[in-house]
Amino acid sequence: MSYLGPEFDPPQPRRSRRGPLTVALAALVPGALLGWVVYEAVGAGAGSGGADRTAAPASASGTSAVPSPSADSASPSAPDDGKRPSGGSASGPLRGKVVVIDPGHNPGNFQHTAEIDRKVDIGTNWKECDTTGTSTNDGYTEARFTLDVAHRLRTLLEKQGATVKLTHDGDSPAWGPCVDERARIGNAAHADAAISIHADGSAQGNRGFHVILPGSVHSGAADTRRIVGPSRDLGTRIAGNFLRDTDEPPSNYLGDGTGLVTRTDLGGLNLSTVPKVFIECGNMRDSKDAALLTSGAWRQKAAQGISEGIVSFLHGS
Repeated sequence: MSYLGPEFDPPQPRRSRRGPLTVALAALVPGALLGWVVYEAVGAGAGSGGADRTAAPASASGTSAVPSPSADSASPSAPDDGKRPSGGSASGPLRGKVVVIDPGHNPGNFQHTAEIDRKVDIGTNWKECDTTGTSTNDGYTEARFTLDVAHRLRTLLEKQGATVKLTHDGDSPAWGPCVDERARIGNAAHADAAISIHADGSAQGNRGFHVILPGSVHSGAADTRRIVGPSRDLGTRIAGNFLRDTDEPPSNYLGDGTGLVTRTDLGGLNLSTVPKVFIECGNMRDSKDAALLTSGAWRQKAAQGISEGIVSFLHGS
């Protein structure tokens, strides 16, 4: 998602740091993140080795063009059609656990711009219902990416016995849902964990993933005070496993190399009453990240990393 989209206020620009990542990174998951420190130290860092970069995104809006035909070849069809009923296996270590997956945006949003432009209450203020999301320079949209990863993640979690619910799937609903409704779906399901899947739309050269954690909010309908702690635990575990399984570096433009960012301006987090995080799996506007995001094999690794983080959290909760 582009940081200039209506659901996201742009963070204050700051200059990124060069050189080895700090001890803060190792705090995520010691084994995986220590490997990244070595990786960065020997000069194999992805995108952070050039001149210092700021956090200012290149995209001028939170929308992108309708996908071009070339995007089809970049996104092999997922094995499931997105319309089957979801439910965990009769047995498994996650039997009785509920996970809600929120695929960011919706492919149908391009045809429903008037509907997604209406304002909704996110507790701290009012924002647009949803956006179309970003895309790669070749037209592979964020909405298609997020649905693909969500389907892969659902399959992995159901094999562990979890009951998995998606906020939208296939062509239902035709657009949205709005960000406040996405939060309510997780709340109504009494989810043990919830995750919103995204990809960023920042400047070329800005690389890497980051997990967005809810900050403490108590305003209007928003009250995140009870979920801040468990959400940080969930996000930390996801970040470490995502790094280990995908080799995608933590963001070199947000989070000071930790792969973690805390925000209080996102309706999907502000209105949640269950442990929830967002993940930006990479930057669609960077050519190196785009090559990964458009690879079906890499998207499977992404789903695996997210799944392992969620499983670790649920085992420890």
